[in-house]
Amino acid sequence: MSVKEIQSEELSQILAAAQKPVLVDFWAPWCGPCRALGPVVEEVSGELDFYKMNVDDNYDFAMQNKIVSIPTVMIFKDGKVAHRMVGALPKDALIKEIRAHI
Repeated sequence: MSVKEIQSEELSQILAAAQKPVLVDFWAPWCGPCRALGPVVEEVSGELDFYKMNVDDNYDFAMQNKIVSIPTVMIFKDGKVAHRMVGALPKDALIKEIRAHI
């Protein structure tokens, strides 16, 4: 599965219908670490529902969810945040974090 770009309005519907954990990469096109994390996110997205949300386009959502540094990857379980990872993690570290929390 490739990573799909979503808007904040879509996330609640995605979480309500999710049968497994959902991961969301909060990013911005001007963010160098976000661009570095992008290919890693694409690579690990095969087994999970993985989405991207541009914080510039969804500023209110980012502020409500206390996303103050990007990239931030959040794991949602049962519609709630189960884990939050901040920064451009290397592939092995990202996989380890995901596996520990899904």
